[in-house]
Amino acid sequence: MGKSAFVPGDILIPSGVSMEDWSVIACDQFTSERRYWDRVAERTRGKMSTFHMMLPEAYLGDAQPKDTAGAIRNVMESYLSAGIFETLGDSFVYVERNVTGGVRRGLVGVLDLEAYDYSISSAAPVRASEGTVMERLPARALIREAAPLEMPHAMVLISDPKRSVLEPLHRKTLSMRELYDFELMEDGGRIRGWQVEGKLAESVNEALSALAEKPLQIVVGDGNHSLAAAKEFWLKLKKTLSPEEAEHHPARYALAELCNVYDDAVLFEPIHRVVFNVDPDKLMDVVREKLVCAEGRTVTCVCGGKKETVHVRGKSFGGMIEAFQDSLEEYAVLSGGNIDYIHDEDALYRLTKDGDCVGFLMPAMDKAELFSTVEGNGVFPKKSFSIGRARDKRYYLECRRIK
Repeated sequence: MGKSAFVPGDILIPSGVSMEDWSVIACDQFTSERRYWDRVAERTRGKMSTFHMMLPEAYLGDAQPKDTAGAIRNVMESYLSAGIFETLGDSFVYVERNVTGGVRRGLVGVLDLEAYDYSISSAAPVRASEGTVMERLPARALIREAAPLEMPHAMVLISDPKRSVLEPLHRKTLSMRELYDFELMEDGGRIRGWQVEGKLAESVNEALSALAEKPLQIVVGDGNHSLAAAKEFWLKLKKTLSPEEAEHHPARYALAELCNVYDDAVLFEPIHRVVFNVDPDKLMDVVREKLVCAEGRTVTCVCGGKKETVHVRGKSFGGMIEAFQDSLEEYAVLSGGNIDYIHDEDALYRLTKDGDCVGFLMPAMDKAELFSTVEGNGVFPKKSFSIGRARDKRYYLECRRIK
């Protein structure tokens, strides 16, 4: 039996606060819909909330990373001083979340960063699913370096066709301690969580260790850049520690939610593109000239209420995304445009209705391709797919000390 890279940890749960106000969606959602985040900011004003411990990417242009890191650290320290957290020692948290595809099951625990490598040629037990944009890491690593706490929006995946890890927990919830049960803000759906400890946690460890016989144990689904930043911070910190200190330092691990890729409610959604500040006609000429072929994967181009369907070349799903992305980025650089990544079709239609930008509705990937592609060919190009719709993304909730 192998050794699992995903294990229980000392998890912090807020107590005596409004969970509906506490829990907010991942920072990398609704990046072009600032009104979403303005509503969240107004709702959580003067209240204890994870909103005050993160920086929405929609606000990235407004803040300096060093100032933000300091402000986040101060909020975290004030929450710790206020004693709002209960520590669940050596535990997992089993989660059931109502999402678009049904009820998604997850397990919150800690991922050993020593077993994780996000490089393209990685042979580590835990690997990234998409290419890492290195310029996105310093700001996130800076926040983590300053922070006494972490809170995850990373979702990592196991390939468990026998449904041996998560699914048995559903039948045991009556014997577990319920930690929370509430409706997530902004139509995020109902979420429930239970503590998994003692012998039950040991049985989960055994099931995970049985899966660890495979060379590829875990693939990062969502939160690739957050985990990459955690790894970079750990590598930097590790240089200052003795081997004994490094063995058990809390920063060696990262809190994440683990899901089974075979869960019926784990849906792989496309990540669409919107290109701003360009001449739509000239951009479409580039797409038709460089990317269109007689047989390919379908992409729908949207601008000012008009739609055009094209077939984009590529021997594989990843190959198609790479060719499309390369052409968009090349044109954006030459024309002064910029690209944003959109998770929901309705958001793309809203953003492109005035005709001053072009949206591209991308095809979805078959999730059966995930593990075989990562194991055989390395990572997918960046922003190839998303787990669920935007509102189905992980909300910040549990925390953990990293210092």
